[in-house]
Amino acid sequence: MHIRTAVPLALAASTALAGSLLVSAPASAVTHRSGVHLGKIQYDSPGKDNRSNASLNAEWVEIHNNTTSKVQLKGYQLKDNNGYTFTFGSYNVSAGKTVKVHTGKAKVTSGHVYWNRGSYVWNNTGDKARLIKPTGKLVDSCSWTKSSNGTKNCH
Repeated sequence: MHIRTAVPLALAASTALAGSLLVSAPASAVTHRSGVHLGKIQYDSPGKDNRSNASLNAEWVEIHNNTTSKVQLKGYQLKDNNGYTFTFGSYNVSAGKTVKVHTGKAKVTSGHVYWNRGSYVWNNTGDKARLIKPTGKLVDSCSWTKSSNGTKNCH
């Protein structure tokens, strides 16, 4: 009588363990995306939203090149839910490197480009960033709802 009870319990336990392993596997696969993709997004710049250039530049989106060669981003677009669109000029992102697209104004430097806007793009209460190829094909997207720190990790 005890043997009949033990076998179904052992089978149920091993099935539950296998099920939990299967559930966790796809999550790890998502963190290792290949190609050009969205990384971390600072959608709510730290401090008070006073529209200063420093505050605007503290709002940014990372675009990561997870390939083994540089990628030319000319013509790529970054869009939000309200139709605000940033279009890359000629800009190479090296293999394994990241470029931040800041909302405000400044001179383009290695790893940093600027939207040159005087107002915020990303909604603190929820929005969706989209990275689109010059052909119009969606490369990646990342959405969020309000959180305590104003960042979203899209890796």
